[in-house]
Amino acid sequence: MLYREAGQFKTTYAEDMAIFPIRQDRIALAILLGIAFIGVPLLASFHIWPFRTDYLLWAILLPFLILALAAIGTNILVGYCGQISLGSGAFMAIGAYSAYKLATGVHIPLAWLGFAVAIPPLPVLASILLGGLMAAGAGILFGIPSLRIKGLYLAVATLAAQFFFDWAFLRIPWFTNYAPSGSVNAPELNFFGMVVRTPVERYLLCLLFVTVMAVLAKNLVRGNLGRQWMAIRDMDIAAELIGIRPLYAKLTAFAVSSFIIGTAGALWAFVYLGSWEPLAFSIDRSLELLFMVIIGGLGSIMGSFIGAAFILIVPIMLNVVPTELGLPLSTQTITHLQFIIFGSLICYLLIKEPHGFARLISIGKEKLRLWPFPY
Repeated sequence: MLYREAGQFKTTYAEDMAIFPIRQDRIALAILLGIAFIGVPLLASFHIWPFRTDYLLWAILLPFLILALAAIGTNILVGYCGQISLGSGAFMAIGAYSAYKLATGVHIPLAWLGFAVAIPPLPVLASILLGGLMAAGAGILFGIPSLRIKGLYLAVATLAAQFFFDWAFLRIPWFTNYAPSGSVNAPELNFFGMVVRTPVERYLLCLLFVTVMAVLAKNLVRGNLGRQWMAIRDMDIAAELIGIRPLYAKLTAFAVSSFIIGTAGALWAFVYLGSWEPLAFSIDRSLELLFMVIIGGLGSIMGSFIGAAFILIVPIMLNVVPTELGLPLSTQTITHLQFIIFGSLICYLLIKEPHGFARLISIGKEKLRLWPFPY
């Protein structure tokens, strides 16, 4: 078999603790990154896809990358730290609107003091990252109740954040620069003099963000901080008894998770949508991210990608496959089928395999490593 470790000897502790200790995994990752960074842009430039290149990039790859990044942030909080959150859409909105305000200039009138605070427009890259930091600050604020409540009560507290920011971005015109329609347009994507316009350039930009943050998140959850999160998740009282501070562990989980989700929200607004309104970050977006984490795998970075791919591909398949078979379905029927499939799959996974598709893949890899004596 191809997936065997025979002849692979580790002589240092660093080799033994590597993210991908098996050579086949490193080769597979290198091939995957090569296809993502080189293969997709080349194929897109030569227009040899079996379907439209613009559709592939705009409708599949761009939302997949950004939602996978947001799912990674949600997974850090829900999967690794065990804190249920229904406010991921709100933190995406905070990242998007904060980046928008910073990129277009911030003017804060302080009439009672007799002057105003004005911040000139910042570069797009700085605006996106600072938008993530603003989301991290809001995450810390709404993560404070997690020190006293947990479970469904914490979910209700984060749900309050969702409803509050939905109202704030819709009713306070300052966030939209007093746009009469409530819809805002993203500024030009100018990165150090290079303007990102084409779908391929936008895809590569999102891919770079996702790759860097996924590697950072993977290393973070494997380190001391990640072990504290998992200890709090498994048994918070025992974790506190062995010296782990719940205040530090939970708030850092909220901060890191919200930063990643806020950055994803800024990318969703600036790179994918271009023009948006508060409904783009409604409660439906929060539930969608939670479904991605549950289906893909709780406590797994790879599971975030699997869940995002599944959530995006199923509606497309429901649109394409029946039409190709001569059985076109109405939009209402497709929507109902999506609810049935997602709900049934979530119930099945929660009962049979709570760690989702990522765990099933991990079991398959373990069996291949032990073949022909699988357990």
